[in-house]
Amino acid sequence: MTPTPVLKSTDPQALPQAVQTLQRGGLVVFPTDTVYGLGVLISLPAAIERIFEAKGRDAAKAIPVLLGSLDHLPQITPGLPARARELAQRHWPGALTLVVARRPELPEALSPTPTVGIRMPDHPFALDLLRRTGPLAVTSANLSGGANPLSAADALAQLDGRVDLIIDGGTVPGGLPSTVVDCTADKLAVLRQGPIFIDA
Repeated sequence: MTPTPVLKSTDPQALPQAVQTLQRGGLVVFPTDTVYGLGVLISLPAAIERIFEAKGRDAAKAIPVLLGSLDHLPQITPGLPARARELAQRHWPGALTLVVARRPELPEALSPTPTVGIRMPDHPFALDLLRRTGPLAVTSANLSGGANPLSAADALAQLDGRVDLIIDGGTVPGGLPSTVVDCTADKLAVLRQGPIFIDA
């Protein structure tokens, strides 16, 4: 098993190398505003499958999508209800996940249901990466059931040799998982209250 390379997020090569690795179907670990995430392009089914293998993750579990711009929404969902779009405009980037109808042409490995969770993280490196690559399928950069990774070292300890690149952006905040709001019905439903309080 080949050791995984680690680049500091301040390294001028970090962003271009992360983009190139993702475009080749590679798995990249990078910091977000909560924990370190493990991401792949949503357009590459084989790369999404590799996430499950790397983490030992249950294939029945959906993988959330992170995006860097509201302009990327049409790549993921046929449309957002007006209230959901208002929430996104008010709270993104931030700890708010919206459950939306996913485009049927997206890989089935992304979600076993017709829906998917989407979020825009409030982290400069993550946003720069997402704006260059488009939406990414991203889950926490740990082995399934393992401790949440708050540093590159945490992620490396669990996934060394299982992923293609780790970007070290220092220690991230961790804390509460994001607030989750189901936007698939006429009335919004809060599935989990997190850092952002939503009164649906």
